[in-house]
Amino acid sequence: MRRRLARALVLPLALAAAVPAISMGSSAPVAADSVVIGGFPVEASQSPWTVALSSRDRFGGTRAGQFCGGAVVGPTTVLTAAHCLDDGVLGGPPERVRDLGVIAGRTDLQTGTGGQEIAVRRTWVNPAYDGVTNAGDFAVLTLAEPLAGDSVIPMAAGGDPAYAAGGAATVYGWGDTSGAGEYPSDLRAARVRVLPDALCEEAYPGGADGTYDATGMLCAGEAEGGRDACQGDSGGPLVAQGRLIGLVSWGIGCGRAGSPGVYTRVSDIMRTLGWTRASEGR
Repeated sequence: MRRRLARALVLPLALAAAVPAISMGSSAPVAADSVVIGGFPVEASQSPWTVALSSRDRFGGTRAGQFCGGAVVGPTTVLTAAHCLDDGVLGGPPERVRDLGVIAGRTDLQTGTGGQEIAVRRTWVNPAYDGVTNAGDFAVLTLAEPLAGDSVIPMAAGGDPAYAAGGAATVYGWGDTSGAGEYPSDLRAARVRVLPDALCEEAYPGGADGTYDATGMLCAGEAEGGRDACQGDSGGPLVAQGRLIGLVSWGIGCGRAGSPGVYTRVSDIMRTLGWTRASEGR
């Protein structure tokens, strides 16, 4: 039986990064790798908007406590997946995680050198997030210190051609690269295609396998599988034409044919938050 996987481990997706031996085949929100699956190494300088969510208290010192990803949309604003901040992932409300932070500008999390580690000052989780359907899977982190302006990626508003089916996109993260709990210390990326909504609706028509809703979701990958986000990549960025179009959210397994990765649609996040410009993130 196929199981829907939210890409922060379903331990949750997050715990997978802390427990590399865990086998992943579920449908909770996910983390991406080989990038994710079928990916390649990249330097943090090539995608300075990609950050790692971290808590050493919760996930240990291995790979600096990374458990999810995020995208910088303003000097002190990071978007991530709502399920990354779930009590089941963090062991309680995010405000009780005293060392919750982001790591920016660091390619290799194992070395612990380079880049910045910045505390999260405030968290806001979309109150409309539905953990059963995965609808509305986004949250906003406010950082205690600003990042450099060149770390900010513009967001694609509704109607942007970056959302066009068939277009090239790239997903970034430190998640599972095999679908079997193999977590790299260095940042990875995978080239994927934005897929037609009709294909995604057919793949996830509802029920135990999940429900695809084009209003707030989009999916990406390859029809034959092989390139996808995976556990530990949840909340990480999907980028097309230089703009942020999605956040890693959920899927069936990792890189499976007929089961593309599902992302939270950034234009819907902008609509929900009342952000009308690509540079709206504070």
